[in-house]
Amino acid sequence: MEKTIITTSGAPAPIGPYSQAVKAGNMLFISGQVPINPATGTIEATDVAGEAEQVMKNLEAVLAEAGYGFADVVKTTIFLTDMSLFGTVNEVYGKYFSGNYPARETVAVKGLPRNVNVEISMIAVKG
Repeated sequence: MEKTIITTSGAPAPIGPYSQAVKAGNMLFISGQVPINPATGTIEATDVAGEAEQVMKNLEAVLAEAGYGFADVVKTTIFLTDMSLFGTVNEVYGKYFSGNYPARETVAVKGLPRNVNVEISMIAVKG
């Protein structure tokens, strides 16, 4: 199976030895995105809703670069630094899916890169 590395300037550059996404066959595996504004390389969000919005924009850019959209997403993982943030992140996240919700898990973690509160990864499939 052919493997293609997906890279876009519309999402933050990796901060470690990994790719923004890898396409294998008709599947796209997107690495966890944090709320870094790719244009500035900084975290500009001042609350968790803003962080979640930037994360979703970053994911949208990676999906688009690979020729996918949110309708193609089949699985997501949300990492939160505190489960009390769940409702706010869930509200922002839900706006990006038109009732066509992927499978998902949400886990609380001790910490995330750059001391952010939310990180989301995705798997998408083209039919």
